[in-house]
Amino acid sequence: MNPWPRYPVVYEINTWAWLAELSVGSKKRVDLASVPKAVWDRIAASGFDAVWLMGVWERSPAGIAIAQDNPGLLEDFRRALPDFTESDNVGSPYCVRRYVVDSRLGGPAGLAVARERLRERGIRLILDFVPNHVAPDHPWVASHPEYFIQGSRADLENQPAAFVEAGGTVFACGRDPFFPAWPDVLQLNAFNPRLRQAVIETIESIAAQCDGVRCDMAMLVMNAIFERTWGERAGPRPEADYWPVVIATINAASPGFTFIAEAYWDKEWELQQQGFDFCYDKQLYDRLTHGDAPHVRRHLLADMAYQDRMVRFIENHDEPRAAATFSPEQARAAAVACLTLPGMRLIHEGQLEGCKTRLPVFLGRRPAEPVDEDLVAFYGHLLAVLDRPDLNSGSWHLCGCDGWPDNQSCGNLLAWCWAYGQQRSLVVVNYSSTPAQGKVRLPFDDLGGQTWRLTDLGSGEVYTRSGDGLRGDGLYVDLAPWRCHLLDLAAA
Repeated sequence: MNPWPRYPVVYEINTWAWLAELSVGSKKRVDLASVPKAVWDRIAASGFDAVWLMGVWERSPAGIAIAQDNPGLLEDFRRALPDFTESDNVGSPYCVRRYVVDSRLGGPAGLAVARERLRERGIRLILDFVPNHVAPDHPWVASHPEYFIQGSRADLENQPAAFVEAGGTVFACGRDPFFPAWPDVLQLNAFNPRLRQAVIETIESIAAQCDGVRCDMAMLVMNAIFERTWGERAGPRPEADYWPVVIATINAASPGFTFIAEAYWDKEWELQQQGFDFCYDKQLYDRLTHGDAPHVRRHLLADMAYQDRMVRFIENHDEPRAAATFSPEQARAAAVACLTLPGMRLIHEGQLEGCKTRLPVFLGRRPAEPVDEDLVAFYGHLLAVLDRPDLNSGSWHLCGCDGWPDNQSCGNLLAWCWAYGQQRSLVVVNYSSTPAQGKVRLPFDDLGGQTWRLTDLGSGEVYTRSGDGLRGDGLYVDLAPWRCHLLDLAAA
C-alpha cells in the first residue's frame, strides 16, 4: 500500500443495508466475500482512499429484543421505512455482542476477501470500535463482571431504566452524561486496569483485520469525563488517561494503524494530543448547517496542527442527510467548502446520489430513493478535483477578502488557496443566499511581473489576470448565491 495522502477521502458504507441492496440488484444473496468486483471498481474510480465499513461486528439478539420493545424506536423505524417489519431490525451496530464479523455479513473470511479487494485497488479499510459499552449478552458480562460499572439492588429498584440485572449482578446501562441511559448496552469501567488490557487485546485483533478504527464517542472514556459521569462507582482514577495507553500500545505493534475519534464537547484538540490521528469536526458541520460564512471563517482560524487532523463532513450516519438538510444549491456550496479544507474528508454512502432518508442504524434495509443524476455528476467532478496533489497533499492558506465602503458582501465569501510545488488552486465560495462581491487577497509572493491564467475547474472557463494586479488589489470575484470558483492558477 502507498502511504496515506496527507488529506485522505473516506467513504462510509452502511454495510448491512448496502449488502441488502446489492443482493436485490444481483437477485442473489451478496455478502462481503461476494460483492461484485465492478462495485469495488466504482468505489476505486471515485478516488476514495479508504472505505469505512460501518457495522460489521456481531450484533446482539438481546439488543434487538430491547429495541423491538421501544415505541420511540419503532416509530423512527417506520418513519424511515414505511413497510418496516420486525425482520428489518437487525440490531444496533453499536450494541456489539462480539468483535467478530457477523456471519450474516460473511464472517471473518468475508471481511478478509473484502479487504483484499480494497487493497488490490489501493484502498484502506476502516472499522468501528465502541469503547464505552457492550451488549448485555457480550461474553464479558458472564466472564468478567468486574470490567463493568456495577450498581446495587437499591439502584435497580430506584432507577430501573439505568440499571439491569444479569447473572445475579446489577450493571449500569451505558450512558452519555447529558442524556438518559441507553437501555440496550452495559457500561464498561474505563478505570479498570484489566478492562484496559482487554480493550488493547480487542483492538489488536481488529488491527489484524483493517487499517484503522473509528472510535465511537471517544471522549466518554477520557479520565476527567468518565470521573464526572460515574464518580465513586468507577473506583480510583488512574494516573494515566485511557487513550494514550491504548493508542501507544497499538501503534507499537501496528505502526501506521489509524485512530479516528467521534468527538464532541470541544475535546477534539485534547484527543489529538492523546494520540488520535483524526477527530470529527462537528463544529464545522454545525456552522455550515446553522451558521454563516463569518462563523465558518472564524472556525478556520485555528492552528494548522489542529486543522490537519479534523474529519470534515456534511453528513454521516448520525446526522440528517445533506439533501434533506440543505437546499440543492447550498448543499453543493457546503460540499465544496467542506471537502476542499485540510483534514480527512468523509463522504457518506447515499450522499453522492442525493438520498434524503436518514436510516436508523438498527435497520438492515432502506427504502428505494430516486438518484439525483445532476448531483452524481457534481460529486464525480468534485472528487476528481480532490485527487489533485495540491488539494490532497499540499499546503493550505486561508485568504482574506476585502470589500468597499458601500458593499460589504465580501463577508459572505469563503476563500482559501492550495499549493504543491508549482501547482496552485484557489477556492472561493459564496456561502449565502444573496450575491457577493469582493477582492480575494492571494498569499503567493511571486505573482508580480507576469500574466496568470485562472481556469475554473468546474466550468472550464478561463480568466487571464495581471500578476501585479493580483498582488495589489487582489482577485475580484462576483458570485451568485451559493456559487463557487475552483480555480487552477498557472503562469500564462
